[in-house]
Amino acid sequence: MFEERTARKQFLNAPPSVPSAVAAVLEPVLAAVSLAVFHGIFGEPFGGAAMALAILLLVLMFPGLNRFGKTGIGVGIDIFLSWIGVLAVLLMVGYATGGLGEFEPRLLLGWAIATPLVHWLCVVLGTAYMRHRAALPEFRRPAVIVGAHRMGQRVAEMLQARKGYGHDLLGFFDDRSAERLELPGADPLLGGLNELPEFIERHGVKDVFITLPLTSQPRILQLMETLQNSTASVHFVPDVFGVSIIQGRLEDMGGVPVVGLHVTPFTGINGLLKRASDIVLAVLILILISPVLLMVAIGVKLSSPGPVIFRQRRTGLDGEIIEVFKFRSMTTQDNGTVVQQATRNDPRITRFGAFIRKTSLDELPQFVNVLQGEMSIVGPRPHAVAHNEQYRKIVKAYMARHKVKPGITGWAQVNGLRGETDTVDKMARRVEYDLEYLRNWSLGLDLLIIARTAKLMFFDRKAY
Repeated sequence: MFEERTARKQFLNAPPSVPSAVAAVLEPVLAAVSLAVFHGIFGEPFGGAAMALAILLLVLMFPGLNRFGKTGIGVGIDIFLSWIGVLAVLLMVGYATGGLGEFEPRLLLGWAIATPLVHWLCVVLGTAYMRHRAALPEFRRPAVIVGAHRMGQRVAEMLQARKGYGHDLLGFFDDRSAERLELPGADPLLGGLNELPEFIERHGVKDVFITLPLTSQPRILQLMETLQNSTASVHFVPDVFGVSIIQGRLEDMGGVPVVGLHVTPFTGINGLLKRASDIVLAVLILILISPVLLMVAIGVKLSSPGPVIFRQRRTGLDGEIIEVFKFRSMTTQDNGTVVQQATRNDPRITRFGAFIRKTSLDELPQFVNVLQGEMSIVGPRPHAVAHNEQYRKIVKAYMARHKVKPGITGWAQVNGLRGETDTVDKMARRVEYDLEYLRNWSLGLDLLIIARTAKLMFFDRKAY
């Protein structure tokens, strides 16, 4: 019984840092409190509509992004863009429900301007406090690295970057001579592995980072046995950076440590948040655009013979085949083993079809795919099955983009990679952006992409 309990307790999820926990609550709570403050300034009662708005803010913005420790104008820009995305969603909800009329316009304007400024000020003050606290001698954390090679150098760069937050790199330990090593910067070789325990005790080392390759397992085990008699915290850093990592994480599966390298970001609570936001936004958007859907359907029907809705087989989550809905914009409906991408001045595109493709109106029926659970509002764009079979063989990590549901819009599309991908290089760049989205997903990033997409609907010249 005790052995089983020990196995289960060996690997636990690391608790959030204090700055991360504060940031998770700070951003949504600050927006709601700021709303209440402005109601008090304008003498308006904090009634039902205001309470509903405050609750919506908490749902949309939790957990807040940890920006403590970051400096420069980029922090302010990041806060502002994230806030713009939240406001765009609130405006859509307010317009659909008629709730905008419940608020004093000057109150909303003042609140919308002041909230990101106050948030930025809190980040600046929090970062300054963290730096001040880390500068105190009792909070310094002397560290050493075992293994002076590529992974050791990466850890050294990380520790140097975090010097302002308490970390002091003293140097490296390696059994090889200094002439055989490539030591980064001025960090010295302090000795061999057998000298490490005495050095830890003499210099008060608090963190030891073991970066030896897995081929050195006997030395690692011997070192771990030796360091158990020290008070230093020991960290093992596996060299997994030779591969493209997507949402890398350490999990404890029945006491067995499992390192995830290619993992979908939408597991657990993240998956629930993603699906809930998709349903809420899809319903609101479909209600708002229902007159537009009717007018486009009529335009498609009058422009050329054929069905209004075109169903194309695309590759969805985990490589499953789905049928994606689009307003028909061509006189043909390629959906077989060979699918020719649309090109500039493509004779298959009708005059009305060119208009709805340029403005992305042809994609609007895909909100029904979102409600069906086959797509998401934001995610990698789904490609035709024929294109997948073509590019998976020549573009590195191409199929990794299918670890999530395809989206109506995506990070690649709002960064200029919308339209024809007539070269392997263009497709490779699109995949790079898709993978970047998977690595850095957050609800705030989704809102930012939606806001940018709304702008591109009228100003993008790359779609045809």
